[in-house]
Parts: sequence; C-alpha cells; structure tokens
Amino acid sequence: MNFSRRLTRRFDEELRFFRSWLGGPRHVGAVLPTSMTAARSMASVVNPGSGMPVLELGPGTGVITRAILARGLDPAHLVSVEFSPEFHARLKLDHPSINLILGDAFELEATLGEFGAWKFDCVISGIPLLNFPVEDRVRLVEDLLDRVPAGRPVVQFSYGLTSPVPARLADFEVSHHDYVVRNVPPARLWLYRRPG
Repeated sequence: MNFSRRLTRRFDEELRFFRSWLGGPRHVGAVLPTSMTAARSMASVVNPGSGMPVLELGPGTGVITRAILARGLDPAHLVSVEFSPEFHARLKLDHPSINLILGDAFELEATLGEFGAWKFDCVISGIPLLNFPVEDRVRLVEDLLDRVPAGRPVVQFSYGLTSPVPARLADFEVSHHDYVVRNVPPARLWLYRRPG
C-alpha cells in the first residue's frame, strides 16, 4: 500500500474512531485508535502454530485485528466481538474472512453463539475495562480464562497506571506485559493467566 493510501486510511480510521467516541465514550474509551506498535505487542502472544483459534474483543477500527493476522493466523481462526455497529460494518468490509460478531463481550455466553464451546489459544482485549465496575472486569477475565488452556494469556490494553483487574481481587496471575510510549496516550498492556 503506498504512503498516500496509508495516510488516507489512517485519517479515515481516526475520524471514525472519534465519531464513535463522541457517540459512546464508555464503550470506545479513547479518542484515537490503538497504535500499530501497541497492536503488535498485544498480538505477539498469539501462537499460530497451536492450531487453535484466537478470540479478539473490541477490534474497533481493526488495527489489532491486522496485527493478529500478520502473525500468520488463518482468518477463519479469528473470532472478533465488536460492540459498535459502525465499527462492525466497517470490519466486515475490511476482513470478510474472519468470524466477526456484533455483540457484548460482557455477555459472552450469548454473544459467541456457535463459537461458545471453542477453546482459544489466547484472548486479545481492547475493551476499555476501566469504564466498567471492577466486579464486571473480574467476572469477564475469569470467563475469558475459562476459554483458554491453563498457562495461556488474556492480553488487556489499558491507559491506567495499574492493572484494570487488581491483583488482590484476582484468582489468577496478573503481570505487566508492555508499556507503549508510541501510543496516544501511552498505554500499558497486561497479561492474565492461570498457572499451566
């Protein structure tokens, strides 16, 4: 893709993201999309050789989606759950081969439908967890960890200084994965896992 088309695409993504933020800041959580640097760091935990699918929550404009696919994952092995109808419609155009679901990640049992029984290699989450009550955050991460093998991670994006799920409330391991300065604003990435 040439520079002019990349710049146009990036501007289009940022404009779409900002409009969605104005319409529902609780579910968007930022005024700009995740940087490609942060997206690559999140996607670095994907093991395409496992043969297992990956669950992505809150793909937004698709920056993290592209980073996951760039790891070599078959698009048919990616299940992405998006809450925003606008983002969902755009993602369907950009990534017609992934399993894209319009729904609420906090109601995964109903949202995942036919994919509800799947075990995933890992979960990549861009949901703005800090916008939700802490008990909902803990419940979501526990649900996600039930969907991956022991030892495999749930990766969570956050702008907070500490983990969106406090370690003292967690019945699982909480560790810092990365601090990404090349993101606006700078972001912290967290790993949640049960011992393998």
